[in-house]
Amino acid sequence: MAEERLATRTQFPTSVESQKPRLKKAPEFAILEKQNWLIHLHYIRKDYEACKAIIKEQLQETQGLCEYAIYVQALIFRLEGHIQESLELFQTCAVLSPQCADNLKQVARSLFLLGKHKAAIEVYNEAAKLNQKDWEICHNLGVCYIYLKQFNKAQDQLHNALQLNRHDLTYIMLGKIHLLEGDLDKAIEIYKKAVEFSPENTELLTTLGLLYLQLGIYQKAFEHLGNALTYDPTNYKAILAAGSMMQTHGDFDVALTKYRVVACAMPESPPLWNNIGMCFFGKKKYVAAISCLKRANYLAPFDWKILYNLGLVHLTMQQYASAFHFLSAAINFQPKMGELYMLLAVALTNLEDVENAKRAYAEAVRLDKCNPLVNLNYAVLLYNQGDKRGALAQYQEMEKKGNLFKHSSSLELDSEMVEMAQKLGAALQVGEALVWTKPVKDPKSKHRTTSASKPASFQQPLGSNQALGQAMSSAAAYRKLPAGAGGTPQLTKPPSLPLEPEPTVAASPADATFSTEASEQIREK
Repeated sequence: MAEERLATRTQFPTSVESQKPRLKKAPEFAILEKQNWLIHLHYIRKDYEACKAIIKEQLQETQGLCEYAIYVQALIFRLEGHIQESLELFQTCAVLSPQCADNLKQVARSLFLLGKHKAAIEVYNEAAKLNQKDWEICHNLGVCYIYLKQFNKAQDQLHNALQLNRHDLTYIMLGKIHLLEGDLDKAIEIYKKAVEFSPENTELLTTLGLLYLQLGIYQKAFEHLGNALTYDPTNYKAILAAGSMMQTHGDFDVALTKYRVVACAMPESPPLWNNIGMCFFGKKKYVAAISCLKRANYLAPFDWKILYNLGLVHLTMQQYASAFHFLSAAINFQPKMGELYMLLAVALTNLEDVENAKRAYAEAVRLDKCNPLVNLNYAVLLYNQGDKRGALAQYQEMEKKGNLFKHSSSLELDSEMVEMAQKLGAALQVGEALVWTKPVKDPKSKHRTTSASKPASFQQPLGSNQALGQAMSSAAAYRKLPAGAGGTPQLTKPPSLPLEPEPTVAASPADATFSTEASEQIREK
C-alpha cells in the first residue's frame, strides 16, 4: 500500500505542449557548391578523369547550374585542345554570373586562342568595365593589338599594365614591340628597366645581352650573358650566345666546347648546328662543316642563312654545282641581299656561264651599296672577258666604297682583297697604290680559285677570305634576338596570357652528340 501511495505522489501532470502534433521537417534543397572543394582538389592534382566524373555528377544534381563545375570543365577542355567547346562553356559561365570579370577574361582567352583577336578585344573591354584595375586585362589587350599590328595601341595598353602592376612578361612584350618596329635603342631601354625590376630573370638578361651583341657592344653583351649563366648555368640560350661571341673572335675550339653543352639540352636546334658547321669551316674542316650544315638544313629547310653557308662551303670546296643549288635556294628566301648574288655569280663563272654571271653581278651591285668585294669580283670578270672599260668603272666604284668603309668602320679590309685590287689596278694601268688601305703581306700562301679564262698576270679572287669573313659573322650572329638561343630578327609568337608558362621541349639524350664526320675531324686534330 505504501508503494502505491508513493507512486501516485511522484506522478507529474502531462504538459499541454507534448500533446500537440509535431511539425514536418523542411525539405532539403540541393546545395550547388557542395562538391566544389573536391572538384578543385582533383583539378590541382591534375587528376582530370576523376575531376570530370565528379563534375558530371554535380551537373546532373544541379541541373547544369553549378557555375564552378562548368568553369573547371571548360579549363580541362582547353588543356585537352578543345578550344571551341571550352569557349561555349565559358560563355555559359558568363550567362550564369554576368558581373564576374574572370568569366569574361576566360571567354576572351578562348577567342584569342581561336585567332579571333578583334572579338577577344571586345570581350576584354567588357571585362575592363567590371574591373578597371586588373593589369592582366591591359596586358592581354596589348598582346591582341600586337597580333593586329596596331603597335601604338599595344604600347598604350602595356604601359597601363605596368602602371597597375609591374611584371616581367609585360616588359618582354613591350620590348618585342620595339624589336618588331626595328627600334633597338628603345628595346634596350625597356629591357634595362626590366632587369632593374627583376635582376635574376635569366630570360631578360639573355635578351639584353643578345641585343648588345647585335649592336657590337661585346663588353656589355658578355657581362649580361655572364650574369644569366651565373643564375642558370644550363641556360642554353646564353651558352649559345656566348659561343657565338667566341666564334666571332676566332676562338673556334672554345666555341665548340660551349656548343657541346648546348647539344645536350637542345639537340634539334638549327642555329646550334649552323654555328657548329661554321666553326669547322673556320678550322678548314670542310667535310665536318657540310655534315653539320646539312643537319641544320634538315631541321630548318627554309632558313636562308643555313643555305647561304652551305653555298659558301661548297664554293670553297670547288663544288660549284652544289653551291649554285644552295645559293639559288637562299636567294628565293632572301632576294634583297647583294652578297648572295655575288656568290652565285662566282659559281656561275666557274660553271662557264658568263652571261648569267654578269647578270648576277649586276644585280649584286644594284642591291649592295657598301661592299667593295662585289665590285672587285665583277671587275675581275669583266677584265677576263676583255671589257676593260667596264672593269675600270667597277674598279673606281670599288675605290669609292673602300673610302667609305675606311671612314665609317675601324676594321681593316682583307689583305687578300687588297692584294688582288692592287694587281687589278696595275693591269688596268690606274696605279697600284690604293689610298684607302695599307696592304699587309701574308707570308703564308693562300688558296684561291681560278677562273677558266684568267690571264697569266693574276688570279681571280673566288671564295676569298673576305667572303669567308662575311659568312662567319652571319653564323655568329644567327638568332641574335630573344627567341632562340643566340636570336634572329625572327621572333616567336608572344604568349596570350602571363599566367601559363610555355611548354619546354624535352631533349632526347640519344641526339645529344655531334655528327660522325664532326667527331672524326676532332680526332684528326
